[in-house]
Amino acid sequence: MKKFHGTGVALVTPFNADGSVDYEGLKNLINYLIDGKVEYLVSLGTTGEASTLNKNEKKKIWEFTAEINNGRLPLVAGIGGNDTASILEDIKEFQGNGYDAILSASPYYNKPTQEGIYQHYKVIGEQSNLPVLLYNVPGRTGSNISAETTCRLAIDCENIIAIKEASGNFDQFNQIMRDKPENFLLISGDDPVALPMIALGAAGVISVVGNALPSQLSDMIRLCLQGDFSTALPMHLNLIEFTRLMFAEGNPAGVKAALKHFAICDDNLRLPLVKISPALNASIISQCKRINP
Repeated sequence: MKKFHGTGVALVTPFNADGSVDYEGLKNLINYLIDGKVEYLVSLGTTGEASTLNKNEKKKIWEFTAEINNGRLPLVAGIGGNDTASILEDIKEFQGNGYDAILSASPYYNKPTQEGIYQHYKVIGEQSNLPVLLYNVPGRTGSNISAETTCRLAIDCENIIAIKEASGNFDQFNQIMRDKPENFLLISGDDPVALPMIALGAAGVISVVGNALPSQLSDMIRLCLQGDFSTALPMHLNLIEFTRLMFAEGNPAGVKAALKHFAICDDNLRLPLVKISPALNASIISQCKRINP
């Protein structure tokens, strides 16, 4: 379980100008994050634009990521969707070589009941050979995994080991922390609230901002986990404006602009996502220069 304490980074997927996957950029990013001392990497979550990648592309990206990582950090693969049977087939086909867990977002669009969400994850937990991290992101999926459902899954399903919580609902976080099994992890899914969530007892964050500022973010998160909030707080406050800008025109357009400034990869996206506006880009570059001159 210690593998998933600290800073996980939801990797962007770099693209070339023609829309093909930029594997050299992905290699640069993986090495940049490892050098930045983050604790683990998440491949093909929302930030990785997984919804615009076909099965062959996903398979190649997972294999390439594992090859470049070469066992240096724990790896998590994002495998989700809104058709339980298709997800089970994807998990069955997923080789998992070099990976330590699966992150699976709650079904989107269908708007299942809490019982539907429970049954969905229960069968995933039973059929996955790797541990499963739940992912609650109501702003994208249109439905919430309630605290009761999260804890029910944590208690009933040994293979479900954590939840990435991006609901922004501290009442819900409180209930999860109160009612979950001791070894079940609450992980922040939102950069801006990682510090207060760790103060509540969360195990860390799965971050977007960490793509661009791995050292600054992971140093702050480690201090929080050590209970040194007096030192961590100024570091957190120093990142607030940068973090806000990252999401001002959608994710991952903002963080890709920052990565382009740092010469890690280009800022290309796949439609329907588009590059950020020139004005926002100028603001992001200004913050990049301020924080990491």
